[in-house]
Amino acid sequence: MTKGILPIERNVVDEFDEERNIRRTRWRNLIAFWILGMCNNYGYVVMLSAAHDILDSRFGTSNATTESSNNVTEVPIGERSCNTVSTGAILLADILPCLLIKITAPFLPFFVHARLATCVLFSAAGFVIVSVSTTEWLAILGVVITSISSGLGEVTMLSYSHQYPKQVISTWSSGTGGAGIVGALSYASLATWLNTSDTLLLMLVVPFIQAMTFWFVLVHPPQTKIPITKNGIDSQEQIIEVPRKSFKDKINLVPGLLKYMIPLGLVYFFEYFINHGLYELIQYDGIWLKHYEQYRWLQVDYQIGVFISRSSVNLVTINRIWIMAVLQFFNVIVLLFETIYYYIPNIWIVFTIVLWEGLLGGGAYVNTFYRMSTEIPRADRKISLGIATMADSIGIALAGWLAMPVHNAICSLSKPTRLGS
Repeated sequence: MTKGILPIERNVVDEFDEERNIRRTRWRNLIAFWILGMCNNYGYVVMLSAAHDILDSRFGTSNATTESSNNVTEVPIGERSCNTVSTGAILLADILPCLLIKITAPFLPFFVHARLATCVLFSAAGFVIVSVSTTEWLAILGVVITSISSGLGEVTMLSYSHQYPKQVISTWSSGTGGAGIVGALSYASLATWLNTSDTLLLMLVVPFIQAMTFWFVLVHPPQTKIPITKNGIDSQEQIIEVPRKSFKDKINLVPGLLKYMIPLGLVYFFEYFINHGLYELIQYDGIWLKHYEQYRWLQVDYQIGVFISRSSVNLVTINRIWIMAVLQFFNVIVLLFETIYYYIPNIWIVFTIVLWEGLLGGGAYVNTFYRMSTEIPRADRKISLGIATMADSIGIALAGWLAMPVHNAICSLSKPTRLGS
């Protein structure tokens, strides 16, 4: 004869099961935000990593005379290798639509499922269009569509994160940094054996993973509940919903957000000027990497730095983002003079500087949004996080505009003799 479970024992079992379910849900959400961050930025990163190849295959080069086995043109030793169009053009095509989305999306209705479906469809369409494009405008259109997907996904998921514990900001940021490594490394590796078109078509698996993660891995909170933290334990509580903010209320939040947005925008302005105004002009002859391969692996190196710093906020928190902006400006000066005078004798020194550049950029991003998630009142947090996403895009867009005339000016210079050669 078995005895029934006492009420006290039943309550203990129920509490244990509830705590276990809470822990399982928390880990599912943390993992889901990491994957979503990676998938969201993957296409954006790939388009920038492939920028030099896209321009070379679609626009040709100004002084190319020979073809490599990878459909990327090379130039004789002693001449500068310059595309007729700077990779800043791809950067602008990649960031201006993204910026437009980030400016408008925070002020539009928040239908999260419809937004994510749009992101998935646009991401897939971008890969397909660029891979099959035979004209310049079609290639640029594919980049634009990919940009719309990335921008809408970022502003949507950062806004949506206000319904989850603040730790998802860290895993989202880490995932976007992971996209840098996975995207740049996968492109650089696959492009070694495949042409650009086939490489991009293989990457259609990423939008599929994004969809599966959002609808089958992420645990969506009920509309009337918001996760809060009590004594360090995540829990759910029924709360009274905050009234919707008017357009005027949202605009009035902007001045108070400038202390976060201006330093972040400056960091991104400097680093993307380096990435798409200077990387392709750094050229080492007679080494183990050809010039077009140097561009690809500089992108990989940069993304490694971004991933490390975007994953570090739970270990190291930095409040003074303006310091990172100053340090990033010094990187601009060092690498600008390298492209003009070729005074850095070894490419490994450049790789070290680029890694440091990525650490600064990723650190500025994750620390800015982490600070906002802890300092801004919950009632304002959703819209504030969405608005702040436009800061990095504004900096990137300005960098793209500046990169093009600087690229043309440096390409008009004679190629110097490298120090130590």
